[in-house]
Amino acid sequence: MCVTLLPFDPEKVLGPAAEGTDRPRRDGARPLTVTQVAELIKRTLQEQVPSPLKVIGQVSNLSRSNHWFFSLKDEHAVIGCVVWASTARALGFVPADGDEVVATGHVSHYAPQGRTQLYVNKLEPVGAGALELKFRALCDELRRLGYFDEKRKKPLPAFPRRIAVITSLASAAVTDVIGTAAQRLASVGLLLVDVRVQGEGAAEQVAAAIRRVDRQRRRLGVDAILVTRGGGSAEDLWAFNDRAVADAVFDCSLPLVAAIGHESDTTVIELVADLRAATPTQAVMHLIPAGARLREQIDHLNERLTFLLRRALERGRQRLETLARHPLLRDPAMLLRQPRQDVLARQRDLVRAVRRRIDLGGVLAAHGVRLGRAMQSSLQRLCERADALQRQLGGVDPNRVLARGYSYTTTLTGRLVKSVGDVAEGQLIRTRLSDGAIESQVQRVTSRRGREAGAAPGEHMDLVEGSQ
Repeated sequence: MCVTLLPFDPEKVLGPAAEGTDRPRRDGARPLTVTQVAELIKRTLQEQVPSPLKVIGQVSNLSRSNHWFFSLKDEHAVIGCVVWASTARALGFVPADGDEVVATGHVSHYAPQGRTQLYVNKLEPVGAGALELKFRALCDELRRLGYFDEKRKKPLPAFPRRIAVITSLASAAVTDVIGTAAQRLASVGLLLVDVRVQGEGAAEQVAAAIRRVDRQRRRLGVDAILVTRGGGSAEDLWAFNDRAVADAVFDCSLPLVAAIGHESDTTVIELVADLRAATPTQAVMHLIPAGARLREQIDHLNERLTFLLRRALERGRQRLETLARHPLLRDPAMLLRQPRQDVLARQRDLVRAVRRRIDLGGVLAAHGVRLGRAMQSSLQRLCERADALQRQLGGVDPNRVLARGYSYTTTLTGRLVKSVGDVAEGQLIRTRLSDGAIESQVQRVTSRRGREAGAAPGEHMDLVEGSQ
């Protein structure tokens, strides 16, 4: 690249002087501020350095915590570089210290830190391995995202009605696909979708075609997609290593077969596809069943079905002959004779049972009369005995005894006082009568002989009346 630079003119860079100020003189009599110098440098770089600018050099001091900061150097100079995080995520590979790369961007001056650096928006490795590095980086990313997972890949249809073939109509692959499909099974339709398969815009066209066919699959009557092209260099096949193509294949709901380049070539679309074929011909053979093989299967199924029908008919004939020899079919009245005999036998049994029940009823009636009389007599005797027991109980009823003027005395705890020895002087006692109770306190205790317990002969005990 040949770039012609105009002579540097600081006055043009600074622009017209502000009103009421003097323009700095070229002899430097009036000094510039740091901010003015920084602005002068920045404007000079923007106006005088071409953009975009491609710089080739060796990476050193790479720092990529968020944004990337590194230096590009050769044997004579070093220039600082920065890659913003949003740009770094789309680069496709991560350089290492010592890698030789081509950086594309623009030069500017960062006034707060006084840095003049290259702002990179594209970074590519130098040499024959550049594409290989980008290919491996994209494969690593897609593998982490599950794009190559075999569990998500869809099975191919057994009998497709129509197949969409996405390729360039000018490629030799079209001829191979059409010829092989006609030989395999001419009834399967082909929908040819013309796209660019190499060069600028090819990846975008392939991705758009996949999404369009998948979106309109029901209207188009398509059951599968074949993406193919002939062989070529790594650069020729690079459109099929694009992230947009990989995303379209991953999102596709139709089964997709990819056959790109020769058998030794491997592209990203083939790794994401539901099936990879070495050649366009092989891809068609996977998608379309062979008509000759289908006819053989149909003939075999026809022979087997005929055999099974004949065997079923033979078994049916033998069963009819066996049934024809059965006694019931020779004498159908046999089916009615036995049930009639069973009905007559049951009728006789029923008559006998009714008669026995009638006779048993008379006996039960007589026994019932006798049982009633016996029960009445027993009940009378039980009532008389109950009255006698009631009279006996009345004679010993304590309440009746009390009613005749008797009483009995207990301690307050309920213990019966049977003897003067059961109480002591000062003890509270309770005397029960027919109409209530009297609580009193023992003043003296006198025995039957008239002596006070523990007192001299001739003394007696007086009881103090308590509350009723």
